[in-house]
Amino acid sequence: MAGRGCDLDHHRPGADALVTTRLVLFDIDGTLLWTDGAGRRAIHRALIEVFGATGPADHRFDGKTDPQIVRELMRDVGHDDAHIDARLQGLFIRYVQCLREELRDPAHPSKPLPGVTDLLDALSRRSDVTLGLLTGNLVDGARAKLEAVGIDPDIFVVGAYGSDHELRPELPAIAQRRARARLGVDIAGPDIVVIGDTPADLQCGRDIGVRAIGVATGRYTTDDLAAQGAVAVFADLSDTDAVVRAIFDDR
Repeated sequence: MAGRGCDLDHHRPGADALVTTRLVLFDIDGTLLWTDGAGRRAIHRALIEVFGATGPADHRFDGKTDPQIVRELMRDVGHDDAHIDARLQGLFIRYVQCLREELRDPAHPSKPLPGVTDLLDALSRRSDVTLGLLTGNLVDGARAKLEAVGIDPDIFVVGAYGSDHELRPELPAIAQRRARARLGVDIAGPDIVVIGDTPADLQCGRDIGVRAIGVATGRYTTDDLAAQGAVAVFADLSDTDAVVRAIFDDR
């Protein structure tokens, strides 16, 4: 199910003048930040209001897009795809509203993960890097989460989101096309680096030759992520120099 294409990059003036040799695409949840369950609580609230059910409480969200999560949950309680599709847009509007409320809850503080702020600062200063997002979040949900932990969404020049396609393996090519349109240059798959905390993050760009870096700040261990063929795996992103070297390790 393809959704409406969205991006944050229209907020970045002058990005079309950049020349880049690396497009670095970050996952959000478990990679850049931790929201202490805000997304799950928000989606459950919205599902109750729109569908009258939440689906299994132990359903795994990691590595999936928001539309995929909703479809799987609602199929599990007996809704067919036509019924789900007819209600998705209304559900997503309500979900983002609930998400913003949950992110403001002082009982469940959100935070950037270790090293993230310094790494983003270092990469954003480089003329040979373009920052982007590759995430299962809806574009408005992505912005809400980033803002909640003090990360400026506008540093990400391009991105691909759950708003764009329900299947995560479709997202790298979307980000690649947006980078071409935004920057006026073709960025080959090996010059695209995805940084993420799940096997789904690390596998999603294989068809176009994307390189992947794993970070074990989510549910998966460094061994789990190393088994996915990542060019490098880190316990967290606190060693800025080492992560930057891994991004450029084929030079």
